[in-house]
Amino acid sequence: MEEYKLIIIEFNGEDNLVSETLKKQIDRFLLAFGFSLMFGIMILGQNFRQTVGEAVGVLMNPLLALVGQENFHLVLLVMAAITAIYASLIQKYTIDWDLMRNTQERMKIFQKEFREAQLSQNTYMLKKLEDQRKDMMEDQMKMSKQQFKPMAYISIISIPLLMWIYYYISGHGSATIVFPFWGKQLLTSNAFGPFQHWIYWYFISSLGVSQLIRKALNIGGV
Repeated sequence: MEEYKLIIIEFNGEDNLVSETLKKQIDRFLLAFGFSLMFGIMILGQNFRQTVGEAVGVLMNPLLALVGQENFHLVLLVMAAITAIYASLIQKYTIDWDLMRNTQERMKIFQKEFREAQLSQNTYMLKKLEDQRKDMMEDQMKMSKQQFKPMAYISIISIPLLMWIYYYISGHGSATIVFPFWGKQLLTSNAFGPFQHWIYWYFISSLGVSQLIRKALNIGGV
């Protein structure tokens, strides 16, 4: 009986080891894929963006045909909401928000004490705070690493969708949207500086949904 229990324990241990190894491999693949998309649109340029847009169009074009091209602004709204929800959930479970809040709070206190020590020319306190700065820098590095990883995960969904939007609008320059106070505007015309109206619509839609989701999930800074 004891030998039987020992065999089960060994089997479970090996199964867990395989599971952890598989998770790490999947994680590495997703990170590599996400960063490849991020750097691809910057380095490979127009051809890469068009290729990604065409590939995603295989799925999105039939969906748009069902909704109707005249409702493209609603498609943008739904896509912005999906991206916001997806990004918020990724950040929720990949970032240590307690560490981030504590680090931000400590940084505020540190900056206040450092200014006071500088004004009073308190060399003892300045030296003490300089020693604390090293610990603060280490915590900030941890925060930066945690924020860097979700970017790759988020890119897997957001970049292909954005490239499809870009690809579709490039071939439909006459597409319009009606804004309050602005009236009917071409999606490809500039709203603010170099930002076109479709980017502005996508941004405000994503921002609104994101704020609601982040509030519900209790994520974000101090």
